[in-house]
Amino acid sequence: MEANKTKKLRSKRRVERTSNAVGYVILTVISIIWIIPYFYLILQSFRGEPGAYTTYLIPKEFTVDNYVKLFTDKSLFNFPRWYANTFITALFVCVIQTVIVLATSFALSRMRFRGRKGLMNLLLVLGMFPGFMSMTAVYFVLKEIGLTQSLVGLILVYVASSAMGYYISKGFFDTIPKSLDEAAKIDGASQHTIFFKIILPLAKPIVVYTVLTAFLAPWGEYMFSSLLMFGDQTKFNVANGLRQMLQRENIAQYFTRFCAGAVLVSVPIAALFIWLQKYYVEGVTGGAVKG
Repeated sequence: MEANKTKKLRSKRRVERTSNAVGYVILTVISIIWIIPYFYLILQSFRGEPGAYTTYLIPKEFTVDNYVKLFTDKSLFNFPRWYANTFITALFVCVIQTVIVLATSFALSRMRFRGRKGLMNLLLVLGMFPGFMSMTAVYFVLKEIGLTQSLVGLILVYVASSAMGYYISKGFFDTIPKSLDEAAKIDGASQHTIFFKIILPLAKPIVVYTVLTAFLAPWGEYMFSSLLMFGDQTKFNVANGLRQMLQRENIAQYFTRFCAGAVLVSVPIAALFIWLQKYYVEGVTGGAVKG
């Protein structure tokens, strides 16, 4: 009988090893397919040969001129200005949207008031409608108040609907025991103190998530910025600016520069993620109290 148990155990382990091996192979193949476009983009950004398309993957001549010319050759495209516009917009949106989302989530999670459920349902339903449905109306409203072709107008567009993204943060706040709030109130703490001194320290993962999503959204956004900044290249963000390099009359000369710009666009996102990752891990493993 012991022999049968041992045989079954060995068979089970063999099946598990085979299953794990197949899983690793599949994940490896998927990872390689996912990496290929990025690998191609980086290689092309260092390509010294002119032209948009080549029949080979590895450049015959490597150069950093594509990166240098992005910042020095401003005769047709002002990449540093686009980069600055994008960074300023993303930074302001990140700060304002994070504050609005977390404050709204805290209020809906911890406070009880008349119309609360109806308000949550309304925000949830409105958030299901695609943003581009309101593009024309938003454009004419901003035109009436003189905020088209303006970074201020673009920032207002991005942060105007921030409160509708409450549900993920609220779900996290709901997992933090309300007994902590009650104990703090007994000691004389206000809602302001509870939010900043008790809830936020226990909600590092969701704070990091909110910051990342708030920064990412305007960084690579194209549709609204294209509509609001139409005709004024000095107000373009990097998505609109790099798109101009792919126009038929420009692509042959600027394709490799476009690839270099696309690589540089990913740098702030990667740096932000690496910087905030430790806080995310600390929040997950730091022992946040759960109810």
